[in-house]
Amino acid sequence: MILDYLQVQSAYQMKVVPGQKKWTFLSKISGSAQLWSWEESGPVQITSLPDRVVEYDHSPCGTKTIVGMDCKGDERQQLYLLNGQGEVIASLTNSPEHFHYFGGWSPNGEKIVWSSNRRHPRCFDLFVQDVASGVIEEVFAYDGRCVPIGWLPDGKQIVFSVQETNIDNALYLLDVQTKTASRLPICSVPARFQSLKMTADGNGGYLVTDRGEDTMGLYRFTFDSPELERIVHIPGWDIEEIVLSKDEQQIAFTTNEGGISSLSLYSVPERTYEKVEGTPFGVIQSLSWLSDEQLTFTLKSPTMPGDIWTYTLAAKAYEQITTIGRSEAIEQTLVTPELKTFRSFDGLEVPYFFYSKGQARNKPVVIHVHGGPESQIRAEYHPVFQYLANQGFIVVAPNVRGSMGYGRTYVQLDDKRKRMDSVADLAWLAKDLSNQEEVNGHAIGIMGRSYGGFMVLAALTHYPDLWAAGVDIVGISHFRTFLENTGEWRRKLREAEYGSLAEDSEFFEEIAPLNHSARINVPLLVFHGRNDTRVPVSEAEQLVADMKERGQLVDLHIFEDEGHMTEKLENHITMNHKISEFFLHHLANSHSEEE
Repeated sequence: MILDYLQVQSAYQMKVVPGQKKWTFLSKISGSAQLWSWEESGPVQITSLPDRVVEYDHSPCGTKTIVGMDCKGDERQQLYLLNGQGEVIASLTNSPEHFHYFGGWSPNGEKIVWSSNRRHPRCFDLFVQDVASGVIEEVFAYDGRCVPIGWLPDGKQIVFSVQETNIDNALYLLDVQTKTASRLPICSVPARFQSLKMTADGNGGYLVTDRGEDTMGLYRFTFDSPELERIVHIPGWDIEEIVLSKDEQQIAFTTNEGGISSLSLYSVPERTYEKVEGTPFGVIQSLSWLSDEQLTFTLKSPTMPGDIWTYTLAAKAYEQITTIGRSEAIEQTLVTPELKTFRSFDGLEVPYFFYSKGQARNKPVVIHVHGGPESQIRAEYHPVFQYLANQGFIVVAPNVRGSMGYGRTYVQLDDKRKRMDSVADLAWLAKDLSNQEEVNGHAIGIMGRSYGGFMVLAALTHYPDLWAAGVDIVGISHFRTFLENTGEWRRKLREAEYGSLAEDSEFFEEIAPLNHSARINVPLLVFHGRNDTRVPVSEAEQLVADMKERGQLVDLHIFEDEGHMTEKLENHITMNHKISEFFLHHLANSHSEEE
């Protein structure tokens, strides 16, 4: 049953409680994302808040916790203070119409920093708040999006990040007392600067960046110098997450190798690194040091929805700590995909994950397109992929041009007027699949979320004869109306990717699925959240209204208590059950007719 695949749980956003060998994590075991801890007896629920927990952070002494909770998926999270028993003892922000981005505790645990757009919808200013009194002080005003990263060890300065384009950011150092900020000298050219880890001396630290390179590497920096010291750079792949051991003698880091994580260790004194052998297949996140001799992280894979693991350096051994993602009902049915490539219209080699079970021929296919567009489909658990593969489908998940994980050149291949080249990738993928014996070329469906929803609609309208059915989840039907109606703070950043209202409106009209919806000649299923602050629900409503007026086969389902993501377990089950039944009806029937 599809429910067996949809009800599988996972642990994610794991953290180690300071001063304790104790794990906390988020999970939807109770129906929405809440904070849990792992005890010898199993998972123990810490929070039972009325809506989902978006993020959390423990105080330096480990006795208090900040949690962020939004309302019905609107992403306007509010911050709350919990005591050691997980009880809410203070509502800190209490401004539900505004966004709040948490930036960490001060070293002494007395204050926190966060940014919010309280002054103006497009302006995110920095605020420092005294935890005990609740007193809030604005420390820096910024006309744009900025997010605090953390405090320097002296507790007098804060590092924050300013998003400058859809992918590039710059780092700034703020003096809390003088309320003045300066751009770090290393941020002299457009680049990504991520996963910053400061050293105890407060002079600098380590980070990953693609400054001057196509992919992200590990570098050492100081706050007062424009120079970067290259530590590790792996051509072709991005280093993603780094953690510095407490004694500052080792750096553990993950590398994204085509959507699959590898783990490596760098010795600071020896200035050498080695890749850890035997890393379990999947995606590593929330990498942390339990001690100077042991790492911990969460691992997701196509056959493992998400659990906590450790790696012990001396023994060179991995151990799975939690079993939250295990399901005896389906574990023997789960499919590990193959990683394949195809050549697109211009010879570009495009990678994709290929899910198939058994050796039958003439199978129906579902192509899944990720969102972003600067995102990447990775080797993670996807319940609908697994269910459809077990129902005789082939599921294909490509990383078309514009995807992250393959370098700056690749991610910019679909920018602005090159937008439709990525849609052409989907057409050439469908043609390539149709030439394979096990594929029924007359039964290829396509689905996608967010920007992936636009890709579905663009594929159905610009290459209408290739598809047998489509599913659009919170998708964009017209870039002009999307940019006009999305949050003000997002518009400038998205224009760097899609093009601007001032200069590209004619192009938006040319490519808009809304303007070509009459070409859609197959059934279309559409989902959206009423409270979506990224892609307004009007994007779905205007498309569906247009199609229904012509009598086309389209069905719209709006979740009144969701935003851009489908977070509540009940809605998650409803949506994915409908998607599975939709493809079984429209593609499996075509499959049987061909046979």
